[in-house]
Amino acid sequence: MTYASGKSMGAVFAMLLGLLFIGAPQAIAETGSSTVQISREANEPTRAIAAAAPAAAAAAANVCGTGYTLYYAERLPDERRFGTLFIYTKPGAGNDQPVCSIFDNNTGVAKYMKIKLCSNYIADGCKEDSGTFSQYAGPVYQKRGGCGKVTAIMKSTASSPALIDAVRGTTAC
Repeated sequence: MTYASGKSMGAVFAMLLGLLFIGAPQAIAETGSSTVQISREANEPTRAIAAAAPAAAAAAANVCGTGYTLYYAERLPDERRFGTLFIYTKPGAGNDQPVCSIFDNNTGVAKYMKIKLCSNYIADGCKEDSGTFSQYAGPVYQKRGGCGKVTAIMKSTASSPALIDAVRGTTAC
């Protein structure tokens, strides 16, 4: 794995180490040693993406950390999949549940990427990560992210037109 900027080898190590320690899931997508916990609320397209690319979904979950389950995944801008947006939640906290999001770069080359996660609580503000990344932007977290918004942007360079400019809800309200 190569990282253009902003990602340490420690994060890579933590991601790989995390693949070994995934707890009992509500549902599991699995291929070989890669597994990801899937939220009961995950829609069918999310489940299909996790089944088709379990290693990517598990790697993103492990970057988020312990206890997060896959709530939503979407190939962006469409089936061409320049990037994949992953949203993970910690179950059991209702609309105040913690949320983590990763924007995976699927192009094979470094791109300018930005991911911004906003809580539905104005006082919480937004968290974001941006830069030129060959692997992913994020993770970004909100302690009370339910009902919030996530924005995923990808460009060839910071000043070029957007290849991806997507805004999605973090969880159903």
